Amino acid sequence: MAGVNGDRKGKKDDNGIGTAIDFMLSNAKLVLGVGGAAMLGIATLAVKRMYDRAISAPTSPTKMEQTGKRSWEEPAWMGSSPRVLNHDMKSTVSRSLQSLPTSSHSGATRSDMMRARMRLSLQEHLWEFYQNNVNIPAEEQAMARRAALDICAELRVFLHAKLPDMPLREMYLSGSLYDDLQVVTADHAQLMVPLVLEKNLWSSIPGEDTIMNVPGFWLVRRENLEYFPRSSSYWDRCMVGGYLSPKSVLEVFEKLVAGSINWPAIGSVLDYIIRPVVPAETLTLEVQYETDRKLYVDFLPLLVMEDGTSLIAKPHRFAAERHENLWRQSFRVAETARLRALDQEDGGCRCTCLKVAKAVCKLNPALHRLNSSQLTNTILLLSEKEGDWTQEALADRFLQLLRALVGHLEAGKLPCALSPKVNLFCELTDQEVDELGYTLYCALSDPGGLLRTAAAQPPHP
Repeated sequence: MAGVNGDRKGKKDDNGIGTAIDFMLSNAKLVLGVGGAAMLGIATLAVKRMYDRAISAPTSPTKMEQTGKRSWEEPAWMGSSPRVLNHDMKSTVSRSLQSLPTSSHSGATRSDMMRARMRLSLQEHLWEFYQNNVNIPAEEQAMARRAALDICAELRVFLHAKLPDMPLREMYLSGSLYDDLQVVTADHAQLMVPLVLEKNLWSSIPGEDTIMNVPGFWLVRRENLEYFPRSSSYWDRCMVGGYLSPKSVLEVFEKLVAGSINWPAIGSVLDYIIRPVVPAETLTLEVQYETDRKLYVDFLPLLVMEDGTSLIAKPHRFAAERHENLWRQSFRVAETARLRALDQEDGGCRCTCLKVAKAVCKLNPALHRLNSSQLTNTILLLSEKEGDWTQEALADRFLQLLRALVGHLEAGKLPCALSPKVNLFCELTDQEVDELGYTLYCALSDPGGLLRTAAAQPPHP
């Protein structure tokens, strides 16, 4: 962390502690060898970073130093940056993270045995974590699905009775609860509400073709106003500035779902407690269907364009005025299908690896900002380079997933495997990138500790 050390020159005397740490780390190779120095370095990084932050306050933790590196990147004494490590993982990181030679003269056989033991230990920890913290009992999943189906049925009846002329296709339930990819608790479902648009009145424009230049988000423009004036389409009432506004569409449904439906009465009939979640970035219902079990149902208006593109009314996270008309492209169905197809081809562990990673992120507050789509796409991108996804390789692939995420965070970009121009990190702030990268980078030295920390946390809705 040359930038941090450089900043120290103009600060108060640090009593030599920082200098001592740097001296110890820079000379570690003489005592432990290259692999040992790398292990010691990553283990010490957390202490060193906290110390650097303390003496450099009130400097922002996400401020880029003169070297252009973030505060969680690899310091100079490690010999290479995380970007280099990701390009040469097998020859560099695996040796340093999976083995700690007892001396600089350790033989190859002893190192191989130690690597094998550590890999086996992580493999056992991963499967234990999967059984105890990731997997959801079939009975719990069935109860959650039943509750979601009851809510879907009530909404379908209400909308058809209240607004029979609203052009909708049949609503359906979706999400990880129905793909067997939900983890920890069965607590989330998506109710998809497909809108019907007249083909000659509406057209879609990809975000990269607009002045906003946001791949992965789309505008839906009203066409032929000179021949078909306003009110020719039911959805003209949700038009803002010549475009169909997802915000306005959500407001229409919010008035109905959150304001007009008597949820306490419906809940008493179903023996549930139902209430709209306020505030929420989408229209969400909280359903308590057991004393200690809750289900969150996202109400998601959906557009399926002629070319099959799926757009959902889930706003851009930084939906200022210039972004409020943007519809989000959903890749979830295609991503999940590709992941499952790859696993079926080779009996792979991709879905297991994804579920473990999702559970770690759900249970660890420092990783909440990593979502299922980001993790899925990281695994899909890894699958293009790595062929061994056997069950026995789970530990290696999990470590590789962590390294890949660190590399993408350092670059500030995670391309969508199905549409590389889409950056799945575009809605993360600099501070969030810094904290995520730091947490995952430290976890590389102790992935078992990451699992233990996650297992000790209560589930996060």
